[in-house]
Amino acid sequence: MEHNTTTDPNCFLVCGLGNLGQYCVSVLKEFGVKVNAIEQVNTHTWEITELPELIDKLVIGDCRQPKILEQAGIKHCRAILIVTSDERVNIAAAFAARSLNPHVRLVIRSAQNNLNDLLQDSLGNFIAFEATQLPAHSLALAALGCETRGFFNLENHLLQVFAVSIHASHRWSYCCLSQINTSHRRVLIHVTAGQPVPKGFYQWKPDAKVLPGDSIFYIEVTENLKTSPKQMNSFGQFWYEILTEISWQNLRNKVTQFWEETTQTRRVALVGALLLVSLFLLGTLLFKSQYPDLSWQDALNVALVLSLGGYGDVFGGQQKISFPLTWWLHLFSITTSVTSTLFVGILYALMTERVLSARFQFSKRRPRIPKADHVVLVGMGRVGRSVAQLLQELKQPLVGVNTKDLESGMLPQMPLVLGNLNHALTKVNLSTAKSVVVVTDDEVTNLEIALKASTVNPKANLVIRTFDPCFSENIGLLLPHARIMGVYALAAEAFAGAAFGENILNLFRLHNQTILVTEYQIEVEDTLNGKLIADIAYGYRVVPIFHLRAKQHTPKFMPADDIKLIVGDRLVVLATIEGLQAVERGSIKPGHCLVRVEKTISAEAKFEGATIISRVTGCDMHLARTLMNQLPATLQHPLYLHQAHRLVQELSKCQVSAHVEC
Repeated sequence: MEHNTTTDPNCFLVCGLGNLGQYCVSVLKEFGVKVNAIEQVNTHTWEITELPELIDKLVIGDCRQPKILEQAGIKHCRAILIVTSDERVNIAAAFAARSLNPHVRLVIRSAQNNLNDLLQDSLGNFIAFEATQLPAHSLALAALGCETRGFFNLENHLLQVFAVSIHASHRWSYCCLSQINTSHRRVLIHVTAGQPVPKGFYQWKPDAKVLPGDSIFYIEVTENLKTSPKQMNSFGQFWYEILTEISWQNLRNKVTQFWEETTQTRRVALVGALLLVSLFLLGTLLFKSQYPDLSWQDALNVALVLSLGGYGDVFGGQQKISFPLTWWLHLFSITTSVTSTLFVGILYALMTERVLSARFQFSKRRPRIPKADHVVLVGMGRVGRSVAQLLQELKQPLVGVNTKDLESGMLPQMPLVLGNLNHALTKVNLSTAKSVVVVTDDEVTNLEIALKASTVNPKANLVIRTFDPCFSENIGLLLPHARIMGVYALAAEAFAGAAFGENILNLFRLHNQTILVTEYQIEVEDTLNGKLIADIAYGYRVVPIFHLRAKQHTPKFMPADDIKLIVGDRLVVLATIEGLQAVERGSIKPGHCLVRVEKTISAEAKFEGATIISRVTGCDMHLARTLMNQLPATLQHPLYLHQAHRLVQELSKCQVSAHVEC
């Protein structure tokens, strides 16, 4: 028996070659890795016709058997994806794989959430997904339109990836690419008009001009998801804003708005309540002023009884009041009693109605259906609810359509139309909708609704959820402009991303390239330890988007190039599979540009220039000071193009003249 358990970081094993398994193989091969597979029975027909060419080694047998796993190379695999349609088989195979390879990453298909949590604790390096629930992210992304190419949350901040076409009046037209980069934005790819999209990052020159017809792909921190009054700059500012809103004009506007939005019945109840309170207070004052010897308590009691319709309790029967009553106060008492009897009855009726209706409606009234530029989401199962939550996080106006009501308190801020789906579509302003997303569990129903939506609003962005690849192809021919989102094809991306390790936070497609959002925790023996972010970005061809120092709580998004990583730091980057492999191997590309420093105007500028050179390049301060004392001179420290360009810009700010030599 073979005892060598050295893990190959480029070797993966897929167990179960159903629809999901085949797509997992296809996605993994896009990363350029070796993929072995295990299937129960041999077959000559595949949903993905080129699958036999994609699999490096196919083993026929039961993936629960240790011998079969060993034949498939489990001891050398970085991860195993167990995606058969039987959850019991998947769990048993996971235990068998762990016994043969204690370090292999386990990615299984399972919908048993509680069991999955227990397995994660006992097996370690384990993650489980349910394939039908995973596509929500991609479906929500498709509903946003053509400009948004990806989005994800990072430390309660929303980051989005956009693709924009530049026209003559665009704000970036004719500006340098380096000027687009800010503290919250980074350029990923620049596509010159008429040219193909380049592979990888930094295939653009910092001083290149953006011309009409070009395309820019970029990532941007768009929002802090924790915005609330508690996060205001100071306690004093919070109260200042509150107090400034208290004015007669604001109060009048609030009252007017409340009155216009209130129903007729509530208006009557409000007027009645105000009138009763007014009569009660007025009666108390009248009785006290007319009879000074009467205590305030007795005056309040008499006015309260009259306000509740108790005229007979005060003046009727054999009981005589202990003070003489004037005719006008007597008339006021009769009026108060009659008026209160009328309005108290109305209030009791409204309260009874509310109590009875509470048996049938416990949730708040949902918002109104948007008029235009909204997303119509048809089907509110688990996938539909997940899509709705993501769209609400992105503050997209939407309306849900479903055959039955949701549970109490679920998605309360989303408008919802219930009933027959075809009939419900007439109530959601379909003709003015931006997107229509159809995600019911029935493919035929999805097709029917999609055809109707396409007829009513042919300009809408149409997104359809499917299961069968052949059915997907047929719908694609029937609706060529629709986004056909196969469940298993979408889920396979998440399975493949998880297979690379726990540090893969997310992934998205960027013009036929799979981009992985990858997290690194810097350790002593890490290949990133002690390096500048510039070296990591340009040497490994990754895009740093997040940095957090150890024992600090405030992270930096789009961190500066001159930050040097130390043990305990946390770094998140965008990377292709080639970039991740380069980081793992430590194979960093060296810089090839030099900076020629020509002159400076003062001793102070010379001193400041040496500091900038040392900070931006990471070179020794002695080398930088020696250079500045021997001008003109060339810095004999190879830099990357973008790094050298930034150094020249920084030097120019302190009036030091320099240029790049490549």
